[in-house]
Amino acid sequence: MIRLPPLTTLRAFEAAARLLSFKEAADELGLTPTAISHQIRLLEAHCGTKLFRRRPRPLALTDAGATLFPAIRSGFQTFAAALSSLDQKAETRPLRVTTTNAFASRWLVPRLKLWRKAHKDVALSIIGADRVVRLDADEADLAIRYARSAPKGASREIFRDRFCPICNPKLLAGRAPIRSAGDLAGLPLIHFDWFASDQSAPNWARWQEMASASDPRAHDLGGVALSFREELHAIDAVFAGEGIAILSDVVVADELAAGNLVKALDLALPGYGFYPVYLPDHPRRAVIETFVNWLGQC
Repeated sequence: MIRLPPLTTLRAFEAAARLLSFKEAADELGLTPTAISHQIRLLEAHCGTKLFRRRPRPLALTDAGATLFPAIRSGFQTFAAALSSLDQKAETRPLRVTTTNAFASRWLVPRLKLWRKAHKDVALSIIGADRVVRLDADEADLAIRYARSAPKGASREIFRDRFCPICNPKLLAGRAPIRSAGDLAGLPLIHFDWFASDQSAPNWARWQEMASASDPRAHDLGGVALSFREELHAIDAVFAGEGIAILSDVVVADELAAGNLVKALDLALPGYGFYPVYLPDHPRRAVIETFVNWLGQC
């Protein structure tokens, strides 16, 4: 293994050799002249020879110092160029944003044209995933976590949803108005899977339990018409008019606003919050916070 001196000694030598002044080198590096002199002596001990002529003044390099200086200076310039290149690549690569598949597909993607219009110089890479994508492993720059309460590292809550029975309005055409939960009896119910560990998932079973407090008929609305593993597939089935599902009013906000979907009954279960999470020392923190502020204004 190549034995190298401490980097601090090389930095002190490069500055002192370039400026030919321990005092000016100390000012540049935020040290004292005594500290610079100490670092130079350590480097001279490592090299086994003097690198500066200290007397008579002015300060001058010895032959050994003059031989070493161009190599050290070139090395630091190479380091600086490489680091600058990395910074430039980081600034130009897309900002990687991860969130749930349903939120990405139904809410975020339709609004990306607004982001491009306001911030066309910042490209985005959207990572839809229902698993927790790790930020400390550099899998993404920003995560929009979906949780009951603020997860570790969350800066703030940007949305909170509610879950209620939602369907295509065509499914209700020709039926008597739905005024209470029991009026949903006979309509096909669409289910989708929640994480097994979530004992308070906003699904049909919990909604019927809540609704039965005001309408006992809610206990028996009929059997399952369709069941899906993925939330997105359940939303597609609702959109196609195949039945009613307990859905997030944030995820399908656009469809509700356009009238393509409707709340069959505005009796809702509490949902979850959407939380931006990113590393506090992320080198692109300013861009991330611009994106987070934009999310909150949409």
